[in-house]
Amino acid sequence: MARTYTLRKPAAPAGLRIDYTASLNEQQCAAVVAQPGPALVIAGAGSGKTRTLTYRVAYLLENGVLPSQVLLLTFTNKAAREMLDRVSALAPEASAGIWGGTFHSVGNRLLRRHAPEAGFRAGFSIMDREDQEDLIKAVFTSAGLNPKDKRYPKAEVLGDVFSFAVNTGRTIEEVLALKFDYFLDLAPEIRRLQKLYEERKKSANCLDFDDLLEKTVRLLRAGGPAAEWCQRQFQFVLVDEYQDTNSLQAEFIDLIAKHHRNVMVVGDDAQAIYSWRGAVVANILEFPKRYPDAKVYRIETNYRSTPEILTLANAAIEANTKQFDKTLRPAREGHDLKPALIELNDGTQQAVFVVQRMLELRDEGTELNEMAVLYRAHFHSMELQLELTRHGVPFTITSGLRFFEQAHVKDVASFLKFAVNPRDEVAFKRIARLLPGIGGVAADKLWRHFEAQIGAAERPGAGFAVAFKDAKVPSKAQKSWGQLLVTLDEISPGGNAAPPAKAIETVMTAVYDDYAKTKFPNYEARREDLNTLQNYSRQYDDPAEFLGQLALVSALETESALTPGSDDNERVTLSSVHQAKGLEWKVVFVINLTDGGFPSHRSIDVKESLEEERRLFYVAVTRAGEELYLTWPQLRLNAGYGDLYQRPSRFIDELPADTYEKWEIERGW
Repeated sequence: MARTYTLRKPAAPAGLRIDYTASLNEQQCAAVVAQPGPALVIAGAGSGKTRTLTYRVAYLLENGVLPSQVLLLTFTNKAAREMLDRVSALAPEASAGIWGGTFHSVGNRLLRRHAPEAGFRAGFSIMDREDQEDLIKAVFTSAGLNPKDKRYPKAEVLGDVFSFAVNTGRTIEEVLALKFDYFLDLAPEIRRLQKLYEERKKSANCLDFDDLLEKTVRLLRAGGPAAEWCQRQFQFVLVDEYQDTNSLQAEFIDLIAKHHRNVMVVGDDAQAIYSWRGAVVANILEFPKRYPDAKVYRIETNYRSTPEILTLANAAIEANTKQFDKTLRPAREGHDLKPALIELNDGTQQAVFVVQRMLELRDEGTELNEMAVLYRAHFHSMELQLELTRHGVPFTITSGLRFFEQAHVKDVASFLKFAVNPRDEVAFKRIARLLPGIGGVAADKLWRHFEAQIGAAERPGAGFAVAFKDAKVPSKAQKSWGQLLVTLDEISPGGNAAPPAKAIETVMTAVYDDYAKTKFPNYEARREDLNTLQNYSRQYDDPAEFLGQLALVSALETESALTPGSDDNERVTLSSVHQAKGLEWKVVFVINLTDGGFPSHRSIDVKESLEEERRLFYVAVTRAGEELYLTWPQLRLNAGYGDLYQRPSRFIDELPADTYEKWEIERGW
């Protein structure tokens, strides 16, 4: 008969005696010292969420939990490092061995440990995005398809389709209907490509990034020795930013915590803004349903913003019906400066106002790197980028490249450049390489042919078709080449370049729109960029003048300091709200607050989407510490339709009038 030997509870590590009541506020402390069991911590914006999580880990260690029994899950490597560093500072001798990291890094460790049980050989490879695209191209070939066939999405787009399906548990048909409806007729072939892709990965003993989580969840679902080890090993599971989890991540957490059920998830349902990449807000909203015995803790003291900003923020989210009730309370004293609401004539005047106000604030002592401009979509920043550049104000963009440096903007601009100047070799070659089957060598041969015939093209009424009459074009590009020549003649009728707005519309309709759909996973966002470019170009009848303006603005030096001796690192931040989550500034401008702009026109008629847009607005205003400016332009340039009048965002209409101060704009010249 086996002898039973009982392990006593380990003593607290020497030297660990943290005064939690002195280090934390009352709400934070309640969550940190919570009894074992499921717990949901609703941590409002600026309330010290990271502090609460790290002190919770220290509290567990102080009470005898071994570091190897603690699993801390985050969304980024940076967040994981920051939390583990903080825990190490609180418990330097007791924290070594904590399992901490992103979902995917933890999945990788578990799969390495249990590779045979997961169905892989030891030493499996992890493909990066380029490797994945190369394998998808190989799958095209093995399926008897041509990866350069313009009917099919490019490998990068297919990778996004496969990834979204895996992370959301949707079928290929459902993903296409939701995000890529222009490929719905290809659903059976795309499904077949996905199956072949999975087989090729298995054969090569390779995993892509999504497999690190999906294959781990499969392993845990199976309930074998690996699942039993994981579930018994991790006695306490802590999760950061729980509102951003997708269905696969939520299942991973539930499976890992199945045995001990000591799972603490921390997040803010009011900041759930990533459904477009698969996050499911119901994960946090329905946590108490999945864990009926869960304790819910609220952390509502905000250390970032003034009372005036928080009053507006609380009002901004009030209209949402699906949320946990909470009220942000200020730790700071007020300064009687309410958020400002400013109505402008158009996007240009909006940009002028923002830049002028920034320079005034800088003269008053607020550094540029303490200011940010936030917007719903990257294309909303175009006029502002132009105005900042004209004034030599240095800026950094977290939402993407500078507007005129983006590939799709440069592609379309190349058509206009070639129409204006048929001797522009660089512009022609960029255009030619957009066609299937034409690479650098073929583009160069076509240019040499055209160069010899350029005189014919420049004769009045001749057109590009004449100069390229006998050009040798790869067979794969024959049809597209014919369409290209027609398009070039349309944007340069009789050798005279058409007005830029009309030319951009022609290029988009005839050539570029179909190309962009197959090339870019974020086609809709890029289409909005080009719509904005076209609208902006309406100010110019002469395409040469328009292109000259773009070139001058792109070439202007924005690195120079505004005054001698100023810090070269001092820069204004331009960011989409999505990219700004988790960040903060003293001064924040939220621009383009129009109905259809923010909230997005695609979200207005769907209740769930509109509620997410409202959460996005809430995230935007809670980034501000001391001053908040909300702006909206009355007019929007619209190619072919004249100026369009815009309504202020419904989110502004929902705010009580006493939560902001209206500023009237007048011209001082």
